[in-house]
Amino acid sequence: MICRLVLITEIIAPYRVPVFNALARQPRIDLHVIFLAETDPTQREWLVPKGEIQFSYEVLRSWRRRVYGRNVLLNWSINEALRKASPDVIVCGGYNYIASWEALRWARRHQTPFLLWVESTVQDSRNGSSVIESLKIRFIGRCNAFVVPGRASFEYLRDYDIAEERIFTAPNAVDNAFFSQATEAVRAAASAHRKMFDLPERYFLFAGRLETQKGVFDLIEAYAALAGGVRSEVGLVFAGDGSARAQLARRAAAIRSGSIRIAGFLQRQQLAIFYALAEVFVLPTHTDPWGLVVNEAMACGLPVICSRAAGSAADLVNDGNGRLIDKGDVSQLLSAMNELARDPQGRLLMGKKSLEKIQPYCPESCAEGIADAVLSCSEASYVCA
Repeated sequence: MICRLVLITEIIAPYRVPVFNALARQPRIDLHVIFLAETDPTQREWLVPKGEIQFSYEVLRSWRRRVYGRNVLLNWSINEALRKASPDVIVCGGYNYIASWEALRWARRHQTPFLLWVESTVQDSRNGSSVIESLKIRFIGRCNAFVVPGRASFEYLRDYDIAEERIFTAPNAVDNAFFSQATEAVRAAASAHRKMFDLPERYFLFAGRLETQKGVFDLIEAYAALAGGVRSEVGLVFAGDGSARAQLARRAAAIRSGSIRIAGFLQRQQLAIFYALAEVFVLPTHTDPWGLVVNEAMACGLPVICSRAAGSAADLVNDGNGRLIDKGDVSQLLSAMNELARDPQGRLLMGKKSLEKIQPYCPESCAEGIADAVLSCSEASYVCA
């Protein structure tokens, strides 16, 4: 029996397209994706990869604004879209938009199983006021089951007294093959690519939004404190953009020795070059529901220094392929950077371990996890509470 699945998510994100393509290939899944918007120009400058899409989808009409630091997104016709799609099961990626609540109400009226795709973690400092928390509890309490990317989100839901049998894991994934193949091609012509992007011979790499909560000032402080010999040999590259960029640039200019480069926002093809030529990837984030940049770096064979605040840390990073640090702990970050900069053999072994460890975290595995959750709910004939 074929299950008609409608998946509701915010935007056409490049890293989700391979997952949805794989989900559409699942033999018992008839997939239709409803995007609440095509992209989010207030946060990211991604090119929308429509040419890569191999699944049925639609983009709702929308209105978006940033209001007091919060992302407000209003949609039209979610109920009409659901009526036309006629789902057997709905998977919704979040609860923070009005369209999500409308979809939940639609599911309850039509006795359709409703699954929430949850990436929040206990350490996610984005949690809001008591009002928002009460709304979250209400939303979660009305869902039939849940899809999570890994252990941190699983434990987050367990803290809400959600039974284990209602939580399904779909390991968060990027297109590993794309990054691995790009890495091989770039490293085969390393000098040309390094010259093209004016990159140091050796460098630590950060990729992500340049915001205080991503730990970027911890990283530049740790770099400034590196042993002089290390700093003179190993640079620091930031790939990304954000509100902290100007302040970060001023801080970088005050560091007298070493090499710091702020490259700005990079599309996926360019970012793969930066991963391929780096020695170590560093994500000292203070809050991150997952951190898919860790997946990308590992698919490029890099050792990873990552804070425990990243949702991916519990699943992807250990002493075999990198170092875990506490968020905001500059001394731990400094120690890890000094250690890995001075240990070429260790970096090589960690990079190989990263590449091995990330293989199961592929679009096909993520799609299988979602499909298992959907089919289990469909076959159990769950009814919205």
